[in-house]
Amino acid sequence: MKTSSLETSYTLRDWQGGYKSLTQEFDYWIDDIEGEIPPELQGTLFRNGPGLLDVYGQSLRHPFDGDGMVSRITFTNGRAHFCNRFVRTTGYLKEQKARKILYRGVFGTRKSGGWLANAFNFKLKNIANTNVIYWGGKLLALWEAAEPYRLDPYTLETLGQEYFGGALSVGETFSAHPRFDPRGTLVNFGIKPGSSTKITIFELNLEGEVISKYAHIVPGFCFIHDFLITPKYCIFFQNPLNFNPLPFALGIVGVGECLRFMPHRPTRIILIPRTEEVGVKILETQAGFIFHHVNAFEVGDKSVVIDSICYETLTQVEPQKDFRQTDFAAKSPGQIWRFNLDLHQNTVQPELIDVRSCEFPSIHPAHVGRTYRYLYVGATHAPVGNAPLQAIGKIDLDSGERHLWSAAPQGFVGEPVFVPRPNSLQEDDGWVLTLVYDAAHHRSDVVILDAKNFSRGPVARLHLQHHIPYGLHGTFTTQLFKEI
Repeated sequence: MKTSSLETSYTLRDWQGGYKSLTQEFDYWIDDIEGEIPPELQGTLFRNGPGLLDVYGQSLRHPFDGDGMVSRITFTNGRAHFCNRFVRTTGYLKEQKARKILYRGVFGTRKSGGWLANAFNFKLKNIANTNVIYWGGKLLALWEAAEPYRLDPYTLETLGQEYFGGALSVGETFSAHPRFDPRGTLVNFGIKPGSSTKITIFELNLEGEVISKYAHIVPGFCFIHDFLITPKYCIFFQNPLNFNPLPFALGIVGVGECLRFMPHRPTRIILIPRTEEVGVKILETQAGFIFHHVNAFEVGDKSVVIDSICYETLTQVEPQKDFRQTDFAAKSPGQIWRFNLDLHQNTVQPELIDVRSCEFPSIHPAHVGRTYRYLYVGATHAPVGNAPLQAIGKIDLDSGERHLWSAAPQGFVGEPVFVPRPNSLQEDDGWVLTLVYDAAHHRSDVVILDAKNFSRGPVARLHLQHHIPYGLHGTFTTQLFKEI
């Protein structure tokens, strides 16, 4: 660590450098490396996020409105290869041809021409920018408001939209936050919000076939980005929000700008059964806002434990304000909370686990929906207050120990991904992979940490030839899509 936690660990100008478009597509072996890539690390890290923050000089109002760009880092025989390509969605191709913004964005991006040109235009562009998964032999770029786009894992060429043999309907949503059940299924959901919200749950087998699809109607409006699974349940948090669509319909603002946090309402926890052995249960707890969950597990027949990253309130998307001028200190931090659910008494006991501001949790994939000990997060350099993510944190839930590796003052981290060492028996035996934006050189690094020993610093730091704009989510697979 290069700065004291009592000092400001970053400058806004350095942080802003990661929000510049990357218009080029690359394909090369990474040769500029500090340290050594572990030879046992074999597989592919896929990342997704908004690669464009403007369309031919017309700035987007929010980074979440940017077109998806998938990056692929393949580790093989102690070497690494990088490749990136934009997802050629219908909207991306049309806008690149027109050289201007043609679609409204969920978070406030508008077509030129003022409110009149945007009024009663409800057609949103599928930007395929939030996650990328490899499942059932298919590489899928995900955006929670539409169908997935399928890519060729070797070339990253866009192959078209994916409907799973007709199990997914045209226009039906398929979330960007699937959960991978260690028993060998992928579980995901889609929502259709309104005065009541329809939650559809999908389960896919190892061949990528939809083997189960069922729906549940939830009273009230739901904004749900992530969810949890246990062997018995799919678990959703209904954040206390109000949605007024009128300003969006009139072309004044985006959908995301119509959400208002309602602190006097409770957060509702909805447990939808994966089997017919139990019924739907709804419990209430204190108001708060959750984007991402860590994990959940059952304790006997009557208790469920949930760990989540919670905010005191939803940060409003402010019309006419440049997102690059974010005042971090004025916003509530995301902190890890544990919710102990008593399904017999229908009560919830919340407990603060860690005060450090954090996001993007990751755990050992074999412990999803089961008891677990270790979690990894993108975190702030300082132990208190809000700031950009500049560090990777590790928490031992059994001992209470905390470990931190920081890239401050000029490094800004993305989502950590835990990769188990082959044939390992210990839960934290493996590596943590993350992308770090290096403001000093305006480039990104692929950083490999020893998950058992953060104190040794990066095992390897792979310097890319360029930067990658701040991304959202990604996954690791042991499959190789590039050979030496």
